[in-house]
Amino acid sequence: MGLSQVIISDMTSDGRTRTAWLAGSLCGVAVVGVATAVTATVLAGRDFGYALNSFAVTNSLMGVTFSACGLLIAWHRPRNPIGWLLLADGIGHAMSAATGALADYGVRAGWPVGLERTLVTVFAYAWPWSIGLFLPLILQLFPTGRPVGRGWRWVAVATVVTAPLFVLEMGLSPTRLVPGITGYLTLGSYRDVTWLWTVSEVRLLLAVLAGLVSLGVRYRRGDDVLRRQLLWPLLAGLILLVLTTPWALVTGTPVYVLFSIPLVPVAMTIAIVRHGLLDIRLVVSRAVLYALLTALVIGAYLGLVVVFDRLLSRGAGGSALATVVIAIGFNPVRVRLQTVVDRLLYGDRADPMRAVIRVGARLGTGLPGVVAALREALRMPFAALRVRGVEVAAAGVTPVLLHTIPLSYGGDRVGELVVGLRRGERRLGRDDRAVLELLAAPLSVAVHAVGLSQELQASREAIVVAREEERRRLRRDLHDGLGPILTGVTYKADAAGNLLATDPDSTRRLLAELRTETGQAIDDIRRLVHDLRPPALDDLGLAGAIRQRAAQLDRDGVAVHVDAPELPPLPAAVEAAAYRIAVEALTNAVRHAGAARIDVRMRADDGLRIEVRDNGQVRPGTWSPGVGLRSMRERAAELGGTCTAGPGAAGGLVVATLPLAAP
Repeated sequence: MGLSQVIISDMTSDGRTRTAWLAGSLCGVAVVGVATAVTATVLAGRDFGYALNSFAVTNSLMGVTFSACGLLIAWHRPRNPIGWLLLADGIGHAMSAATGALADYGVRAGWPVGLERTLVTVFAYAWPWSIGLFLPLILQLFPTGRPVGRGWRWVAVATVVTAPLFVLEMGLSPTRLVPGITGYLTLGSYRDVTWLWTVSEVRLLLAVLAGLVSLGVRYRRGDDVLRRQLLWPLLAGLILLVLTTPWALVTGTPVYVLFSIPLVPVAMTIAIVRHGLLDIRLVVSRAVLYALLTALVIGAYLGLVVVFDRLLSRGAGGSALATVVIAIGFNPVRVRLQTVVDRLLYGDRADPMRAVIRVGARLGTGLPGVVAALREALRMPFAALRVRGVEVAAAGVTPVLLHTIPLSYGGDRVGELVVGLRRGERRLGRDDRAVLELLAAPLSVAVHAVGLSQELQASREAIVVAREEERRRLRRDLHDGLGPILTGVTYKADAAGNLLATDPDSTRRLLAELRTETGQAIDDIRRLVHDLRPPALDDLGLAGAIRQRAAQLDRDGVAVHVDAPELPPLPAAVEAAAYRIAVEALTNAVRHAGAARIDVRMRADDGLRIEVRDNGQVRPGTWSPGVGLRSMRERAAELGGTCTAGPGAAGGLVVATLPLAAP
């Protein structure tokens, strides 16, 4: 790790050139080593079978693939130490292949014993670094090049510090690569410290196991991109496991199965450089499924054959019966395994109710939490909610291909759900579509509820603004109107008192002005009081006050009919709001629609309902939102009611519904 940090510390243009040159040079070292191994093998007269069984071919193949993959990663991701570790791993394998082949050729060519021993020594100490150090580190740091957590740094440090123990275990062994030739730096009492080599083997096992565990932790904590990256080496490891397990357990298995080892660095390179090449989850899903099925079928077959042979005491009968049992049980097992594997990779798309429950549990967290839960439930790369073309919540990275599902509530379209298609998909799958259509109903309710909440908040803010404007108007009227009048009354009263004895005529004139101005002040006070609460409500009640206003319009030539049966006692706020809405509707019908007849109808059932119909002419723009219409809606909303206004069948229609009890 320290080497890679030094190498990539300068990322200027010149630094990139030097980095690329160094990566290419290291890869070249591995290629030269492999070329040397091939040349020495040919010169020694060895055939392919001998080279294969002596692992010269496999070491050469691993040397080329590991180093080439390391070069690609170092070229595209120079800050990621995985590339440099793969390069080092490849060089170790290539040097082992080269020195082993040269030592074999040197025996036939009669090279000096000292040179032979040197070659054998390099062989013994080259490849253990690849297995004991670089491979565990690659697993622990993949794919980001950093440990999965702070505590995992010490695991990486321990792997580096203890790596020489495995190298010494391999290098100090007196085992001879070439007959009659023993390398330098061997240990004569090697077998006396067998316990130390046992510790070394356990240490290697723990280092590799730590790498595998770290990959599992990354997958569990990671996002969709990281999980896709981790599935590539998982697929390669699965293939490697299937092919190499027989080689380790069954004698005579060809060495060709080791050719699958280079799949691991190739998969890691794709994961880091081009992880979105295809939908790796589909490939892994099928590979895991059929690998498990193969293992189960083989195990079940062998177990049933043994059991039935003992029961039936006939080998053929036991085998046939075992085959029948496996054939019958194969498909149910396959279906069950497919469900488990798909749930791991594709979430709950095969179980719509489970997906609905997961999403429903997040409704209380708001729309962002709902979208995130939906994306996690279906393992989608992207999900978003849009309302009126505006994205209100999103999760994931937007892919190239998207699918849109409309969201409707009460017959009205309230928004749309947008999901991103997975890599390799051209259209939404049937199972995904079924789950999303099932989720559309609760999502529509959630979007509608959020919209209502936003409208309520906006209405409350408008009410607060209107109240403050009303207070500002009252303050202005009192300060600019009533205040100067009363001040003038005070001054004129003082002047009249001063002139009472000396100038009676001026006193009478001032008193007359005082009377006029006092009357004006009284009119202003009455107007302010009427604006706060019409006195007619207290004197005549709601129905009587509206009839009084209707009588005034009758005198102006407008026929107004009021149908209001006896109403129950109403809170003052409800009465005032109902009166203001009715009077505003009457005024609008006369002023804007030119109505000749207006019908006012009031009923009190579950709530107070007010209807104002007119026969006015409905002209374009007549019902455009204005101060009057907005005021009526705000008064109704303030009490928790509703108010609608618009053209009716034969004119205008205003309908307001108010609760019988004020909030």
